[in-house]
Amino acid sequence: MSGQEELKPYVIGLDLGGTNSVFGIVDSRGEIKATTAIKTQAYAEVEDYVKASLDALHVIIEQVGGIQTIKAMGIGAPNGNYYKGTIEFAPNLAWGHNGVVPLADMFSKGLGGIPVALTNDANAADIGEMTYGVARGMKNFIVITLGTGVGSGIVVNGQLVYGQVVYGCDGFAGELGHVIAQREGGRSCGCGRFGCLETYCSATGVARSAREFLEKSTTPSVLRDLKPEEITSLDVSLAAAKGDKLAIDVYEFTGKMLGQACADFAAFSSPEAFIFFGGLTKAGDLLMKPLKKAYDENVLKIFKDKAKFLISGLEGSSAAVLGASAVGWEL
Repeated sequence: MSGQEELKPYVIGLDLGGTNSVFGIVDSRGEIKATTAIKTQAYAEVEDYVKASLDALHVIIEQVGGIQTIKAMGIGAPNGNYYKGTIEFAPNLAWGHNGVVPLADMFSKGLGGIPVALTNDANAADIGEMTYGVARGMKNFIVITLGTGVGSGIVVNGQLVYGQVVYGCDGFAGELGHVIAQREGGRSCGCGRFGCLETYCSATGVARSAREFLEKSTTPSVLRDLKPEEITSLDVSLAAAKGDKLAIDVYEFTGKMLGQACADFAAFSSPEAFIFFGGLTKAGDLLMKPLKKAYDENVLKIFKDKAKFLISGLEGSSAAVLGASAVGWEL
């Protein structure tokens, strides 16, 4: 260990999600020593978001001995550009959907000039899974995050590719959540297009499906006792777990859409596993059974029965926080 690492034994990892931003201070063994969180969407302007983040961070930084113990910071964020340290036109961020946000530079300046790296949130989760989770030992896999939106990170030949193979010429390749899943009459997406996978297979997509099913059918459901605009994916999951037919149908539909998409994804990287994490995975077999069925029915024969379907074993947002911190260790 170098003298600098001895003096600065920690990095900050930030899992910047569409709902929550979770910060962790992580040591070189991957132990999260302190953590805090703020609401991502509580701020209309990025400057206010960064200020609130710094206020929360300073508390846990002091818990580990002050800023002099922090080597660097890594951020996992939607529409994150690893090359530039920016978030660009992120459809699910109130303060980030209209332009380019130099977030890495803003955090660096706010933390006394420490180096800050930023990558796509699902790519951060990839690193966390590969280092600490169910992807240990794997060389080819896809992580799909099912939260406010749908994110993805692709590992090929044991490398999370920040360049030539998957990440593309500009740092944005691998946005599987914005593959068009429904060409005709597709749902409007925050990105400005129609029919994107995340409009169907995210937590918000499940809520949209529930509202559509309630409107178009007469099937009895406990969800009819709720105001349509207030229905969440959790409501649907709880109803389905109690045997509510309409709620079960919503998850059948969601799993089918995601399974069909995964069958397409298999064609370009032939992964040994699809790894899912995020709030929607708590639905368990309600989602995974129709997903696997649709995958088997649609995947090219040469890929059949090869990929595993796994749910992240890392607790909460640990995968993304640890992955983001790993990006920081590289600085």
